[in-house]
Amino acid sequence: MGCRGYEKSLDLNMTQSDLISLLPILILSAAPVILMLVISVIRNYEVVFNISLVAFLCSFLSVFYVYPVVPHAIPPLFTVDVYSLVFLGVIILSAFFVTLLSHDYIKHIDGVREEYYIILFTSTLGASLLAMANHFILFFLGIELLSVSLYVLVAFQKSKGRSIEAAVKYLILASVSSAFLLFGMALIYFSYGTMDFQGLAKDISESSASPALLYLGFGMMLTGIGFKLALVPFHLWTPDVYQGAPAPVTSFIATVSKGSVMAVLIRFFYNISGFENQSLFYVISAIAILSMFTGNLLALKQENIKRLLAYSSIANMGYLIIILLIGNSSGIEAAVFYLVSYFITTIAAFGVISLLSTCRHEAEHISGYRGLFWKRPGLAIVFTLSLLSLAGIPLTAGFVAKFYLILEGMKAGLMVLVISMIINSVIGLYYYLRVITSMFSDQSDEKLPALSVTGNITLASLAAGILILGIYPGWFLNMLIKLLS
Repeated sequence: MGCRGYEKSLDLNMTQSDLISLLPILILSAAPVILMLVISVIRNYEVVFNISLVAFLCSFLSVFYVYPVVPHAIPPLFTVDVYSLVFLGVIILSAFFVTLLSHDYIKHIDGVREEYYIILFTSTLGASLLAMANHFILFFLGIELLSVSLYVLVAFQKSKGRSIEAAVKYLILASVSSAFLLFGMALIYFSYGTMDFQGLAKDISESSASPALLYLGFGMMLTGIGFKLALVPFHLWTPDVYQGAPAPVTSFIATVSKGSVMAVLIRFFYNISGFENQSLFYVISAIAILSMFTGNLLALKQENIKRLLAYSSIANMGYLIIILLIGNSSGIEAAVFYLVSYFITTIAAFGVISLLSTCRHEAEHISGYRGLFWKRPGLAIVFTLSLLSLAGIPLTAGFVAKFYLILEGMKAGLMVLVISMIINSVIGLYYYLRVITSMFSDQSDEKLPALSVTGNITLASLAAGILILGIYPGWFLNMLIKLLS
């Protein structure tokens, strides 16, 4: 089939409904402009920080204002529906918590600091565009805006050579992955003449075109997406970037960056009914199993907590892509619950690291957490809750998320993947317990930085979220089922 282009002309006149449906995006777009204007008049860190908090909060609240007008399409790029609003809310709220945890860490960095929040907004904007993407163009624009912003955030602490090294590695590998992603999109467009997800699904089902280019295009796209999600064998950048980036930035990469890519991947995969294709089924299954075992086995001997959490995130993404093979609305609900639990847990874990770190010393070695409970009992309890949640221990959000995922996997008949997930959850428990036992062992002589009220309140809120979703998850699950089914 030849490239037929767009069948409809673009209407550039936006209606009131269009503007309302894009309100969270418009606020995220306006915020960095406002910050630049403020910085040009007065360079005050506290003012910029407070404006950032207000802007993120306004953007999050606007999601509820948009809800009555959805579903609403703004062709050809945007689809504003309940699915995109749920992910928008999760992404923006996560960025809000990252901003809170960044306050003390970024405040003491030498040189310019206020620009950090400008880049944080642009990266969040890129992630939000991915949540609303229903078209290859918006998919690529969102992922590039997110990636380019992350290059700067990773290298923001320019006084540390390790941060610059991590940013260069991420830049080179991310550029290569973007090339794969773009070329894969081009091959699919060449084959079917459309870049719209739903239009592509219709053309694939009706067309008699050769599937060779389609499979090649999907393979190249999967390579690019696999890098963004740190799936095996595209995971090699993850431990170095996690270790080199400032702790708050690492939490952003582990949550918002990966969650937004997962959001667009789920929408794309479900639109084209990829779970019905036998070849894709085997490829996704192999990647999931490899990611689970590789991530957990490589984490066993790690002495650096940030690298340990990097390998843990590889395993968690392996668990999560099982969702792609379930093929029904229950799978999407399980994915959203898993991501929310993972976001809260991971931000809390990296929040503890951020509060114990300074611009000159990163609290990243397990030995540095020895006896933490006797010095900072609150931090030790939050970190313990986070690690137990990542391990999937009962009464935590992570347990319910894994249980829900295993249940849906069993219903779909994915027994090999479910068994692999259970085995790897047991393996993961070992290295999480290593850190926990270290925190409750004899007290060390290492001095710890003073804690801020903002940091304590933020971690307390995240810990409460872990417990609430772990002890009483029914209200949230019922809400997801009502919204997404």
